[in-house]
Amino acid sequence: MAFARRAAMSKCQHMPGMLYIIATPIGNLEDITQRALRILGEVDLIACEDTRHTRKLLNHFGINKTTISYHEHNERERAAELCDLLEGGKNLGLVSDAGTPLINDPGFRIVQAAIERGISVVSVPGPSAVVTALAASGLPTDTFFFGGFLPARASARRAKLEQVLAIPGTLVFYEAPHRIAKTLKDALNVLGDRAAAVGRELTKIHEEFVRGKLSELAKHFSENRPVRGEIVLMISGAHPDQAPSTSATNTSVQLMERVRFFEQRGLNSKDALKTAGRELGLKRGEAYRLMVAQKNRRNK
Repeated sequence: MAFARRAAMSKCQHMPGMLYIIATPIGNLEDITQRALRILGEVDLIACEDTRHTRKLLNHFGINKTTISYHEHNERERAAELCDLLEGGKNLGLVSDAGTPLINDPGFRIVQAAIERGISVVSVPGPSAVVTALAASGLPTDTFFFGGFLPARASARRAKLEQVLAIPGTLVFYEAPHRIAKTLKDALNVLGDRAAAVGRELTKIHEEFVRGKLSELAKHFSENRPVRGEIVLMISGAHPDQAPSTSATNTSVQLMERVRFFEQRGLNSKDALKTAGRELGLKRGEAYRLMVAQKNRRNK
C-alpha cells in the first residue's frame, strides 16, 4: 500500500505544468480580469517582454511572483528553457507588455514548442487593442484583416498596402505616432479615399478616435502637430466590385505606366524598370515583384 502511494506521488511529481497565455490591460488597469489575477498569483513563474513593466502591474495588484524576460531577441532560446521547466512540473504564465500575448507580440515559439511536447496551453482572454479599436471604429466588424505594423520604409509600406487592396473586410493595422501621417497618405494613394478611423491611446485618459475619409485623416494628422501614444489604424475594405487593377493610384499600376513611358523613350525593359522603380522609391527587387504581380493579374 505504501509502495502504491509512493508510486502515485512519483507520477504526480513528473506531470508537466501548464502554460497560461494571459491578457493584461492595454491602458486602464481596471480591465484586467479576476481570472487573470488569480492565475498570475498561482503560477510558479511569469514570462514577460519587459520584467520592469510587468513588475509595476504585479505590484499594483499585490502579486509577488518571480519574472523572467521573454522577448523577440531571446525568444528562440528562452522557449526551450521554459518548456523544460514546464516539463518539470512548473506552471508558467506568459504576458506581453499590454494586451493579448502573441497578437503582434512574442509568444508563438513557446506555444508551438509546448504543444509539440504535449504540454497543455490555456488562453486566458482579456484586452486586445485590435478588438477594442475595431468595436468603436464605426466600420464594418463582421469581417476584418489584421496586418500588425506596416513596414517603416515607404516603398515596402506601399507594397504591403497593395497586397491588401482587394480584401473586402475592414483593414486593421498598428502604427507608430511619428509615421501615422505618412501612412495615411500612402493608404490614400494606394487604396483610394476610403472611410477610415484612427484610435489612439485606447482605454487611457487621453483616448481619441478620429473618423472620416482617408483624405480627411491624412490632412488632420499632417498639420504638423505632435502625435503621441499607441495607434490603431482601421480602413474600410474593398468594395465587392473593386479589383486591384481598377485603382488608378495603385503602386503597381503607376510602376507599369512609368515603365512603358521610359520604354517609349528608348530604354530597354530592364533599365526602364530600374528607372521607374527608383522614381517611385522602390528597390529593384520590389519593383520587379510588383511588375510580375500586375502582369499576372492582367492575365487572369
